[in-house]
Amino acid sequence: MNDVALSVLDLVPVRTGQTSAEAIAASLSLAETADRLGYRRYWFAEHHNMPAVASTTPPVLIAAAATRTTRLRLGSGGVMLPNHAPLIVAEQFAALEAIAPGRIDLGLGRAPGSDPVITQLLRGSGTTSDVEQFPRHIQDIAALFSADGATVRFTSGGEYTVRATPAATGVPELWLLGSSDYSAQLAASHGLPYVFANHFSGQGLERALDLYREGYRPSEEHPEPRTFLTVNAVAAPTADEAEQRALPQLRMMARLRLNQPLVALETVEQALAAETDAATDQVVQAARSRWFVGTGDAVAAEVREFATRYGVDEVMLSPVAGAFEAEPKDTAVGRAQTLELIAAA
Repeated sequence: MNDVALSVLDLVPVRTGQTSAEAIAASLSLAETADRLGYRRYWFAEHHNMPAVASTTPPVLIAAAATRTTRLRLGSGGVMLPNHAPLIVAEQFAALEAIAPGRIDLGLGRAPGSDPVITQLLRGSGTTSDVEQFPRHIQDIAALFSADGATVRFTSGGEYTVRATPAATGVPELWLLGSSDYSAQLAASHGLPYVFANHFSGQGLERALDLYREGYRPSEEHPEPRTFLTVNAVAAPTADEAEQRALPQLRMMARLRLNQPLVALETVEQALAAETDAATDQVVQAARSRWFVGTGDAVAAEVREFATRYGVDEVMLSPVAGAFEAEPKDTAVGRAQTLELIAAA
């Protein structure tokens, strides 16, 4: 698929009977696969206190992936900025840039990545955290990355300069993530690249891209608007296998949407054998209609058409293929197969 650049979004899924260590090992192996296949980026998401998701701390996972890859751009998809002090985020990603020069992306999001209890535990500043400070904190991080640093001005008249790292030779690339008009307009006003979280929402995509492109204010680093999109994808040698591998994540999506208790990701066999109901089936069918599921050739064709329709030259795949029970727990057989078949097509 040399006409559309491909990237990867990883939530580090945890299936029934799998440990966190095994899930992370599987994802690091998948990053090596993406590096070998020529994917452009590999981003880790930030989610908290979810039995089926081990991507709680993108900077740690990025550092681990940096030691296992040589070419991929590595980043966060994204760091949920209201959960963290801007200085901590800037310092972490400046260090990552020093570890893997020219390969680090800092994707920033405004959502909490969990519930109000986790938000309060992460920041200790109340259940709403610092959402209202999001635009200013983006500017703070950009300033902390710069050679001049950020300047703290005291009411007494004094000044204090803060830098994310003492002697940077490069800076991470900032991206703004979102699934709303607000995030699109904010990215446009700051002259930042923008990613619409289509894999999660899918609603309002066209409007968000229009708002971003029409309202874009050129910046020194980015004179033109720049965006790509995320999609959920499953590819397999047969369409039937692809549909089976998609089912565990589809059922997990239904649990989220229906506010049901969360559990570790089902295996394919468990998902196929599970009892269902009308509400679950409705959510599953609605989500499936937006996912790209099928053979490698079929999914690749959908990705090309999707990229052309929305005028982007890059698509970030969230490989949501589930695992059969007999498959090793420390490798991502179905997800690696998805990346391999789509890249080959």
